[in-house]
Formats: sequence, C-alpha cells, structure tokens
Amino acid sequence: MLTRRMFVAYGVAAGLGACTQPEPTPVAAPAPVIPPLPAFYQAIPDEPYPVPAVPEGVLKPEYWRQEVTNLWPQHARGTIVVDPDDAMLYFIESPEKATRYGVSVGAAGFDWEGTARLQFRREWPVWKVPATMIARKPELAPYSVAKGGMPPGPGNPMGARALYLFENGVDTLYRIHGDADPRELGRNVSSGCIRMLNQDVIHLYDRALHGADVIVLPSMKPKGTDAVY
Repeated sequence: MLTRRMFVAYGVAAGLGACTQPEPTPVAAPAPVIPPLPAFYQAIPDEPYPVPAVPEGVLKPEYWRQEVTNLWPQHARGTIVVDPDDAMLYFIESPEKATRYGVSVGAAGFDWEGTARLQFRREWPVWKVPATMIARKPELAPYSVAKGGMPPGPGNPMGARALYLFENGVDTLYRIHGDADPRELGRNVSSGCIRMLNQDVIHLYDRALHGADVIVLPSMKPKGTDAVY
C-alpha cells in the first residue's frame, strides 16, 4: 500500500533524477591541420647520397625556411644569428631582410654563447667524434679523431653539410649541420650542436660566407630544458 510518506519520498527521488544531467562524453581535440610543405622540402635527387623528402604533416609552418625582417640590421650580410630559445637560425641577407630556418639546439649548447667565426664548410662531412663524447658513449670509439671518424652518408649524424665554428682561432667543437629529424625542430637534443634539415643546411651552405660572424644569443631557459637523450 502506498502511504503518504512513501509517496513524498518517491516524488523527491524522481525530482532529483529528473534534474541530474548525464555525464558528458569526452570529445577529443581535433588534430592541428598542417598545410602542405613548400616544394623545396621535396627529395633532392642529385646529391652524392639520398636526401629524402620531409614527410608531410610533420613540420610546423613556423619552422619552414622563409624570408623575414632583419632584426639585426647593424650586422653585415652573411652574419648568422642563432636564437636557441626560439630554435631559429637567421642568415642576414641585407639590412632589411634575413632568411630564417627552424633548428634544434643541443642541450649542451646552453653552455656556450657569443660570437664565433665561420672557419670552413664541408659537403657530406666525416664525423670525428670528440673524446668528451666518447667518454660518455664508448661505443663511438671506432669513430674517434685518431681512427678517422665516421664516413659520410646515411647514418652519419652530420648530414649533408656542416659549418665549423671557431673562436679566437680555436675550434669550439660546435657545428651547424644537417640530418635533423623534422620532429625535433624547436627542441633541445643532447649532443646536437645546431641541427638543420638537410634541405635547409644545403641552402644555407650555398649562401654562407667564409669568415662570417656566427652569433649565438644567450639562452634564458634553465639548462637541460626539453632535452632529448
């Protein structure tokens, strides 16, 4: 038998049930749409070793090679400016314009800043592993300076080109070089010096001037930020 008390309790429960909203179904955020790459990131067939195309949908537009306003008009044409925090390299074309490239910067690169000299350049360079790196990674000993280094070609982390940086006539052991993975641009990699896409480092190599200044701006990030090992 339905008593008055039962009827009231039932009505309250029903009212609460009617006001309760179902849990919303989580909606995944749409993946960012990356526009098609410029044609200059296609494969380069006429190099001594294969330079594959940059995969579509991976490289964000802000890291594409592009002409921008020169922020350092006081420096001569050919000066290279590296901003490690923004992961950008600028080649000064004129007081008004610069070519900007996306790069990745070695985590150890935060330990060095200032002005170096572009001492020389190499196409498809040999990788001569410094003793300090061999101390950390003994498996690289077969590619030491004394043993002649790693031959150029696929698998050589220097990639298609390298620019060698000296300071007061002494090798800094820092390089601007190719073979960057497009997914690593904008990040800091453990022993990467200044890495560029092979397509971009070839473009920079063809424009770079012997003896030009290479300015590495000071980093404001804590050391080791976003490092990949």
